[in-house]
Amino acid sequence: MNILVTGGGGFLGSHLVERLVADGEDVFVAHRDDYDLTRQADAERLFAAAEPELVFHLAAEVGGIGANRANPGRYWYANVVMGANVLEQSRLYGVSKLVVAGTVCAYPKHTPVPFREEELWNGYPEETNAPYGVAKKSVLVGAQAYREQYGLNAIFLLPANLYGPRDNFHETNAHVIPDLIRKMLDSDGEVVLWGDGTPTREFLYVEDCADGLLRAAELYDRPEPVNLGTGQEISIRELAGTIAELTAFGGEIRWDTSMPNGQPRRALDASKAEQLFGFRAETSLHDGLEQTIAWYRDSRLQPESLEHVES
Repeated sequence: MNILVTGGGGFLGSHLVERLVADGEDVFVAHRDDYDLTRQADAERLFAAAEPELVFHLAAEVGGIGANRANPGRYWYANVVMGANVLEQSRLYGVSKLVVAGTVCAYPKHTPVPFREEELWNGYPEETNAPYGVAKKSVLVGAQAYREQYGLNAIFLLPANLYGPRDNFHETNAHVIPDLIRKMLDSDGEVVLWGDGTPTREFLYVEDCADGLLRAAELYDRPEPVNLGTGQEISIRELAGTIAELTAFGGEIRWDTSMPNGQPRRALDASKAEQLFGFRAETSLHDGLEQTIAWYRDSRLQPESLEHVES
């Protein structure tokens, strides 16, 4: 089977591609430098080159709270247009299945915890990442519409916050776990963190997410979105303490309460993924953090490993 992975050179995509190649699959990796999926002509050229039967659409423009605040228009535009182009080309090429990675940021700001898929449309996303979250929800609508009108077998998954080796550790647009690891390993003194530490998050190890994508590709064929997560919730303050312990950080943690907290709570009900296609996350947060920290320590000796990768 010819398989296309958009964003295949990025964080999640690179792990998925490794799994597919190890399984002997023929994988076409779409790199941002070669194909700008916000351009229709590039999307057409990509599908002509790949001739895919199965597509994983993982390409995205995304970052942490600061990056979302700095790029709301770009994040909305790029993610809507990339999704629309991939949907249309998947229709035209008659792909047998399209697997779309959504985002937990699509959920309303005050969704009851744990987040259930039925709550996705019951409010507006948290303001700092709303343009990105709304863009991804628009792609879900498109996927369901293309299924209804054209028979495209498009499925939509909602992963929790991802982390793991090869994450983006950039100083200005990293997500919380790589940002904390970088700050605590690269500083002996004070580390300043945004907000007051009370918000909660759920984190999914990248290898577990890749497993969920593969299981869904094989076993799930329905229009309803499905969460991928662990069901485990942790506060940012507790997370910072855990990473400080694992990195042996001896400095002071200072909370800058003039900066935003982001969504108050975030944790998923992942029971449907287990019921529908047998997915259960296997990596504990402690073990995943240890592996991510070890990777970052090794990668500091090879600076090219820390270059910002496409999403």
